[in-house]
Amino acid sequence: MATTKAAETGTQASGARWVFRHPATIRIAHWVNVVCLAVLLLSGLQIFNAHPALYWGHVSTFDTPLVAMTATETEPPRGVTTAFGQSFDTTGVLGASKDADGEIIGRGFPSWATLPSYQSLAEGRSWHFFFAWLFVLNGLVYLGYGVASGQLRKRLVPSGDQLRHIGASVIEHLRFRFPKGEEATRYNVLQKLTYLVVVLGLLPLQLLAGLALSPGFNAAAPWVIDLFGGRQSARTIHFVLANLLVLFVLIHVAMVVLSGFWNNVRGMLTGWFRIERTNPSGDQA
Repeated sequence: MATTKAAETGTQASGARWVFRHPATIRIAHWVNVVCLAVLLLSGLQIFNAHPALYWGHVSTFDTPLVAMTATETEPPRGVTTAFGQSFDTTGVLGASKDADGEIIGRGFPSWATLPSYQSLAEGRSWHFFFAWLFVLNGLVYLGYGVASGQLRKRLVPSGDQLRHIGASVIEHLRFRFPKGEEATRYNVLQKLTYLVVVLGLLPLQLLAGLALSPGFNAAAPWVIDLFGGRQSARTIHFVLANLLVLFVLIHVAMVVLSGFWNNVRGMLTGWFRIERTNPSGDQA
């Protein structure tokens, strides 16, 4: 009741109003995902460093990798990244980077990008598997709550009216103009379609590709490897999807900043989102 009165006071004083946008379960699941994705990325790069190359099919064709990060045998070594037959000098970042003592050493991704920072496949796998299952359990809670409460449909499925105006929404985003007033109380069509693809498409495929790399799971479900065309194909797909997730997160953070950083973060921390009053022309008052 006190919160409602405060919101009403703010509306009268400034022409703005407050809406309760994010239930507690959604907020908690969001922040658990933030931690899980960060750990999964850093530990995944640690695992990748054990053999920093990607192939296609069932076996590793060492002479013709799709992508490889190597170091020359010169002193100091030079980092070389090869992608689809083209080689690039990436010394200092990929293939060869500085260690804790400032020496250039050969490694795929640099120490600041991996968990742990030093070379340890065993520890990287431990971090990765633990947070992968935490991520899955958190996702199941999110989906279960979303279906039971109707939040999943509300947040992920665009309305017919939104779909009919998707072109206008694209143009508005390209012009960095974001919904105001009543329109800001719900996700726009581009947000919904993006989240729909990520939650129901990209993430399940990423999980399945990860399971295809598990010998224990392969023994129980050998068909998973064939589904991806081989273990090395599954590893490559897992790596590519991880990069797409990183791209999604970067775009998501950019949109959060551009559309009102503190308002968005406050909404995901407390649930309350501030809506500015708009005049008849659609501009803020």
